[in-house]
Amino acid sequence: MGMSRSFLVGFIGGLVLAVLIQAQDQSGFISIDCGAPAGVSYTELTRTGINYISDANFIDTGVSRKIVSELKSVYQQQLWDVRSFPEGKRNCYKISITRGSTYLIRTSFLYGNYDGLNTEPQFDIHLGANRWATVIIYNATIYYAKEIIHVPSQDYVQICLVNTGHGIPFISAIELRTLKNDTYVTQFGSLETYNDYERCDLGSNTGGYRYKDDVYDRFWNTCDFDEDWTPVLNASIPADSLEQNDYEPPAIVLSTAVTPANVSVPLVIKWVPQDPTDQFYVYMHFLEIQVLATNQTRQFSITENGKTWFPNLSPTNQSVDTIYSLRAVSGEQIKYSFEMTENSTLPPIISAIEIYRVIDFQQSDTFQGDVDAITAIKSVYGVTRDWQGDPCAPIDYLWDGLNCTYPGNDSPRITTLNLSSSGLSGKIDPSILNLTMLENLDLSNNSLKDEVPDFLSQLQHLKILNLEKNNLSGSIPSTLVEKSKEGSLALSVGQNPYLCESGQCNQKEKEKEKGKDEKSIVTPVVASVGGAVILLVVLVAILWTLKRRKSKAPMVEKDQSQISLQYTDQDDSFLQSKKQIYSYSDVLKITNNFNAILGKGGFGTVYLGYIDDTPVAVKMLSPSSVHGYQQFQAEVKLLMRVHHKCLTSLVGYCNEGNDKCLIYEYMANGNLQEHLTGKRSKTKFFTWEERLRIAVDAALGLEYLQNGCKPPIIHRDVKSTNILLNEHFQAKLSDFGLSKIIPTDGVTHVSTVVAGTPGYLDPEYFITNRLTEKSDVYSFGVVLLEIITSQPVIARKEESIHISEWVSSLIAKGDIEAIVDPRLEGDFDSNSVWKAVEIATACLSPNMNKRPITSVIVIELKESLAMELARTKYSGVETRDSVKTVTMNLNTEFSPQAR
Repeated sequence: MGMSRSFLVGFIGGLVLAVLIQAQDQSGFISIDCGAPAGVSYTELTRTGINYISDANFIDTGVSRKIVSELKSVYQQQLWDVRSFPEGKRNCYKISITRGSTYLIRTSFLYGNYDGLNTEPQFDIHLGANRWATVIIYNATIYYAKEIIHVPSQDYVQICLVNTGHGIPFISAIELRTLKNDTYVTQFGSLETYNDYERCDLGSNTGGYRYKDDVYDRFWNTCDFDEDWTPVLNASIPADSLEQNDYEPPAIVLSTAVTPANVSVPLVIKWVPQDPTDQFYVYMHFLEIQVLATNQTRQFSITENGKTWFPNLSPTNQSVDTIYSLRAVSGEQIKYSFEMTENSTLPPIISAIEIYRVIDFQQSDTFQGDVDAITAIKSVYGVTRDWQGDPCAPIDYLWDGLNCTYPGNDSPRITTLNLSSSGLSGKIDPSILNLTMLENLDLSNNSLKDEVPDFLSQLQHLKILNLEKNNLSGSIPSTLVEKSKEGSLALSVGQNPYLCESGQCNQKEKEKEKGKDEKSIVTPVVASVGGAVILLVVLVAILWTLKRRKSKAPMVEKDQSQISLQYTDQDDSFLQSKKQIYSYSDVLKITNNFNAILGKGGFGTVYLGYIDDTPVAVKMLSPSSVHGYQQFQAEVKLLMRVHHKCLTSLVGYCNEGNDKCLIYEYMANGNLQEHLTGKRSKTKFFTWEERLRIAVDAALGLEYLQNGCKPPIIHRDVKSTNILLNEHFQAKLSDFGLSKIIPTDGVTHVSTVVAGTPGYLDPEYFITNRLTEKSDVYSFGVVLLEIITSQPVIARKEESIHISEWVSSLIAKGDIEAIVDPRLEGDFDSNSVWKAVEIATACLSPNMNKRPITSVIVIELKESLAMELARTKYSGVETRDSVKTVTMNLNTEFSPQAR
């Protein structure tokens, strides 16, 4: 009995351990069986061991169907069911993911005559606002897949099936796999596997490998390039014997390779693109799978369309080499030639290749604030219309009841919301206020009740408001009545029996008490559309804009002053931690009675001090600082909870009566701006490599605030004077007095009074008071241009010119020499500089949704640095900056390393 119990306990423990190991292996996997019954989850046991779940929680439309039974023995379980969409033009899955991470997204389709019609359909698949691909089913018994490598800009992806009139859309499975963020990096766009080549297991006659052979569940197939190759086999390569890199091609794929059948001619891989303007990224994987004799060597160079692409490659049998392009290639034909070097005795060899075509999703998603608002409205009122996918884009699938503007490259904005006769009940929801560009709002013929909210008058662009035929009560806000009388608003409120104009409600009650016939007190007010009224509307808009511009700065000061009054010495409970607290007498000793001044600012004076012979910077709060105490509290709160090598460290603080100070680590080399402009007495001239390292450090600090802190933190004053340099010229972000925390409960922004430094301030934040993580991205873009050019942010000439305008004018001419700091005298890799300029200009996009996230900025800057490092290492090869290799032996800290 005891033995049986012990066996059972051990058996169950083993099962639990196996499940835990399997779950760990599949971290970053989202595997959805489309059409599986709600609540179903299972492990695919025939081959992969992947855990699948039903799609019921990701979509609320479509019907579940099953393929014909005879195909079930041929295909894995996740393909046995399908979800079909006989209703609606566009049906969308919404899947939560980690924003900014790199994903392999795969959609699978097996028709399997699920509907008994034996008619293969054709339909489109969309990713968010953009068409991704057309799915064409040629054979009911064959499985088709579409793959893309994509970095989502939101915390979800929407995968939509679109009916194009050629049959009913369906889908079998959706699979998302998280990849390492510094792999498969493009200059722009996303990557889709190209035609039949996809990922090629060269030299193999079996192919068809995926998870568990591939840790990322990539599909590897045999490929025929119609070349005269000889396969090379080595079936004895154990996976755990390889020194892998970040791409981790499977050992079983690397165990085969090809060489040219005629050793005297090059090994050639080539293809003819369907469109010569298509752009491609190529990834080649190498491993020496033969045992070479002491007198044998294998070395070869690779050319791309006739130009040297990578010289003198010698694969080893210990570590995997992955070579890939840093920029896309295009042309009438794409040709890679592998040619033996003079001192090689063996022909070239290659184990695997991945070929991807760039997809540039040019249609911007709808402005996120509008998406949040319309989603909330849909939820509050239970709108049952076909509202799926992006609200405004593409325009052919615009949500019913909406109109949008499409301002060039900027995000679409919702301008019309028509929910007339939609069965709405309850109050008018305040989420409508977040549709800030709304011009036409129609809520007529519903069952809305309670008062007309005053917040509707805050919609600055609203021209038409129709509230007829509801159960609204109380008085109409006077601001709306005034706008209607001015002619700037067409207001319709008729047939709301309990609604009245301000000042007439009491009279109405008296009439009811006397038993008189109830009269409609307010008649619909309709604005004239005559030329005079239109002129008046334009005039009012101009005057309002001018008044807003003139009053912008004073409003900020007023608001901040009011906030600062909320903080008193009694609000110091957060400072009561005993750690890092210094008395004022301690501060006097540390600074030697404030003997040495390091600098001065709006907060107060900064002094040099010493704690146990270690230099520190002591920032004293000036009693005359208007907002100093508020910033003092904010900075202590933040620095007590964040720690990163690229953020200045808080050593301690003093909070004794009126004597308050912050004590930081000492940054011996001052701030970045001093060195770029030469204002410091002992300035250092930075090489291009050193500038990029400073940019990477600053970006890492910013990325930590946004992604490493929970909840995320917005710095709000990123500028070159707030980037400090230590004795080793490592850069660190400083000055967190204006920082704001974004709550984690689904909030993507905070509304706050504008704060920051002119020139670095995000224009969209300045206009809307909507502070997001992308506000810091804009400021970082300005800093990056300073690093590249050493020019002032705002040039004080005849008229003030912002650095971004100056750079844009030179970009248009393609003049990189004129952009970069002339003191560099051409000592830089031009592609590296161009990449840095592209990153900066992307950060400065007027549309915050088009700005890159900080993790992508870090990746791109590291790529730029890698180009510059490659130039110095391979200075004899003119085209070396167009290619990169990943091996175990690379020693630069910014090259992708093996894990």
